[in-house]
Amino acid sequence: MKNKKWVTILIIITVIVISILILMDSSEKIDKKTTICIGENSRLYVQLGCHACETQEEMFGEHYKFLTTIDCFFERETCGNAGILKTPTWIIQGEIHEGVQSIEELKELTGC
Repeated sequence: MKNKKWVTILIIITVIVISILILMDSSEKIDKKTTICIGENSRLYVQLGCHACETQEEMFGEHYKFLTTIDCFFERETCGNAGILKTPTWIIQGEIHEGVQSIEELKELTGC
């Protein structure tokens, strides 16, 4: 009887964990069309060797190439003129957003 109870609890926990993983995975996926829209309505300032920038890039996966990015390591003057103090930084509708931004936040900010 005790074994049956533990098996039931284990199954319930497994289902909960799998559900959470599926929800987390699907919430971080972004399609090409939305990435293109975000890229057309924003600029992303990054820098070679920036771990937070790598995190932001990983959120977009293979669609990252559709974003409008400026690498401040190679384009220091451009970044300085834009007032970029940290990377990653997004400029959306003239507003500066420092740090890693969630895909949901970027969709909202860009109207995509």
